[in-house]
Amino acid sequence: MTYEVPIRNSLLFRLLITSVLIALVSIGATAWLTVRGTTIAIEQERGQALADDATIQDTLEGFAATHRDWNGVERTVLDLSRSTGRTIILTTRARRVIATSHRPAAERLPLNESAVIDPLHVAPSTDQGVGQAEQGSRIDPRVVGPYRLPAKERAELRQLARDEVTCLYDRTGVHAQIVEEASGRPALRTPRAPGDVVTACASKTLYAPTPTEAAALAELARLVRGCAERNHVRLPEPLTVTMDFQVAGDDSAEDPPALDDCVEEGRREQLAAHVAPAALLFVTNPPRKATAVFDLSPVGTLRVLVTTGLVLAATIAVTSVIAIRLVRPLRALTNAARAPAGRHLRIPVTSKDETGYLAAALNDLSERRERTDEQRRTMVSDIAHELRTPLTNIRGWLDAAQDGLAETDSVLLTSLQEEAELLQHIVNDLQVLADADAGTLRLRPQALNLRELIEQTMSAHQATAHAGGVEIVVHAPDGLSVHADPVRLRQILGNLLSNAIRHTPPDGRVTLSARHVAGTVSIEVKDTGSGIRPEDLPQVFDRFWRAEQSRSRRTGGSGLGLSIVRQLVRAHGGEVTVASRPHVETVFLVRLPC
Repeated sequence: MTYEVPIRNSLLFRLLITSVLIALVSIGATAWLTVRGTTIAIEQERGQALADDATIQDTLEGFAATHRDWNGVERTVLDLSRSTGRTIILTTRARRVIATSHRPAAERLPLNESAVIDPLHVAPSTDQGVGQAEQGSRIDPRVVGPYRLPAKERAELRQLARDEVTCLYDRTGVHAQIVEEASGRPALRTPRAPGDVVTACASKTLYAPTPTEAAALAELARLVRGCAERNHVRLPEPLTVTMDFQVAGDDSAEDPPALDDCVEEGRREQLAAHVAPAALLFVTNPPRKATAVFDLSPVGTLRVLVTTGLVLAATIAVTSVIAIRLVRPLRALTNAARAPAGRHLRIPVTSKDETGYLAAALNDLSERRERTDEQRRTMVSDIAHELRTPLTNIRGWLDAAQDGLAETDSVLLTSLQEEAELLQHIVNDLQVLADADAGTLRLRPQALNLRELIEQTMSAHQATAHAGGVEIVVHAPDGLSVHADPVRLRQILGNLLSNAIRHTPPDGRVTLSARHVAGTVSIEVKDTGSGIRPEDLPQVFDRFWRAEQSRSRRTGGSGLGLSIVRQLVRAHGGEVTVASRPHVETVFLVRLPC
């Protein structure tokens, strides 16, 4: 019997699904980890690149703000290149190289510059020092020019700043810090300083312009006046520029934004001679050799290890669950297979996959084995019974003759010979069945005239039939031939005919007929005997089975004849069947290939 396992219940299908799920989880985790790690690395690299670019630009702007030219900038460029790992090229506006960190790279400049280094035209800063330009100014606060204080003025201002720090601490407990601006002017930094307290401690001398600053502011005022006249901007009178580069009394001006522009233009004109000329900055990544090594940071390595551990744990968990579900029924099958002989251990069928079908098949096999063992025990008992009866008779007659209770005449010898022939007949039948079971039953087929063989068989049983008052009738056409072993075919017909005569009452009839049917030879043995009950028909060809279970041997026979018939017919490649109507007729039909 062939079992078709549904695809969804197939063990192979479930293992494939499990493998696919594990692979998908692994691929998904790896892809997520790769994308995440790559994204973080790109973001970090981009942020670092932006920070490096800002550092390079700010450092070079600081150099330009504190130097009148670019002499000596090569060392600064090399230091920046080493610290950032970038290629730095500084050129004039005409793209003549001023300084470069990699000479070969300067031979082919990029199409567009990364930035313009001009301390007088920088992006508005939100971190300018006290006393410098307002947040909207585009002049680098590190450009001081004529506002740089000499040492004597610095010392005087610093002493005033120390006095104010002491005052703040004594009056308010505020700790102030002195910082020095680019020009050398000290300024105070406090975590908190209420305006009235600062004003109370402030020294007017500290926040008043020094002679150096006053001279520079006067020069700036002159430059602002010149710009205002060129642009027809009305100025307040008198014109005064404060320390924070605001025009005092500018509320009277017609156009305050235009006046602010003039202040910015005046400052640039005043500071132009104190800064390096504007330059173009090119920042690129240096050429790198391709490498197959993928370096991970400690955080990235930890992330890879954690993700790998989670995937491994999930894989082990899923595999363990599947393995347990698979091993449990296999262990049950193993225990059943190791059960002691003769013990029937039924395996519970808990699934409809290959394992479930295997359990069901082993249950069937175990049941068949149990039935076979029962049949074997029954057969051994039957053989013992069949052999015991003639042996008991033989021994009884011999003991009687030895004790002088029976005469050893022809009657005794004839009886002993009949019992010995019965023993020989049983042994021969058992040998035929043993050869058939072992596959060693040899046939010598040849072309036979079937009618002649039927008549020979009928003649051999004619005396027995006549003694029982049974009529034998033959219907077989002349020239009917069959390819078979003559000895075995005669044994088949003899067993069927003997069985029919034995179960047919006096005045009954046994009919032997043969004919060609659809490429086969059909031999039919029909009797008008007692028949066989329908429930007994499946057991007719079993060994030692008899319609009479009392073993009275009223009808004779060993119970092996029909079993031998079935084995011999199968050995010829044919089949034998039986049909019966109790107390009407019984028909045995043998079909053999031509």
